[in-house]
Amino acid sequence: MTAPLRDIIKRYDLGARKSLGQHFLLDRNLCARIARAAGDLGGVNVIEIGPGPGGLTRALLDTDARAVVAVETDHRCVEALGELCTEHPGRLTIIEADALDTDVTTLAPAPRRIVANLPYNVSTPLLLGWLGQINEFDGLTLMFQKEVAERLAAAPGNKNYGRLSIITQWLCDVRFEFNVSKQAFTPPPKVASSIVTLTPRVQPLAPADRKTLEAVTAMAFGQRRKMLRSSLKTLNLDFASLDIAPTARAEELSIEQFCAIANTIPMKATG
Repeated sequence: MTAPLRDIIKRYDLGARKSLGQHFLLDRNLCARIARAAGDLGGVNVIEIGPGPGGLTRALLDTDARAVVAVETDHRCVEALGELCTEHPGRLTIIEADALDTDVTTLAPAPRRIVANLPYNVSTPLLLGWLGQINEFDGLTLMFQKEVAERLAAAPGNKNYGRLSIITQWLCDVRFEFNVSKQAFTPPPKVASSIVTLTPRVQPLAPADRKTLEAVTAMAFGQRRKMLRSSLKTLNLDFASLDIAPTARAEELSIEQFCAIANTIPMKATG
């Protein structure tokens, strides 16, 4: 029988470490809700990042997932999760590694999906890395700080709309799932959290070279209060042919419009 999470934490001295961005999610019902948000996991290999003592891991093992691969950098948690491996032979694998240095697509065959309560301090770098190989995944159901989740889902004209919104929505359909109170964690973080599901698009929202698109958005949002004729001045754009007002600001443009800009300039012009 699986031991209660609080017993596991005590047995392995799993006090959350600030240096690792650890905030443990122990609520069984909440963990189950996150697993459900990931959709039908039947036959899917699930990759979890930062499982900690295993609250979400247990919920994922309760689904019809083919297998769960958990990537954990804290050796204490790796040892604690060993008990779950014994109880679920062949269905749970623990990888002791830093997810930032790990190509998770090598850990399990397709179909694969990432479901994780991401450590706050590395959530955006992890996401940007996965976006670079997004078609290797069926989807990603991830917990972020609420403000990051709002940026991912923001539409043009919204104050949270920016570079991260554009590159994510260019490649994925973004679905906001639900908020998670900071009181749900041990210890409670200083901010609220949110669950977001990213479903890869068969093709990007509009044709564009990713590096060029990223460079253009960096220029535009680097001076987001300025009109585009100023922030993108060095690109010598023909705004009339693009049907874009030169007096517009970055947050007013759609993703398709940014792609159109990227397609009119040589890649070296943005370097």
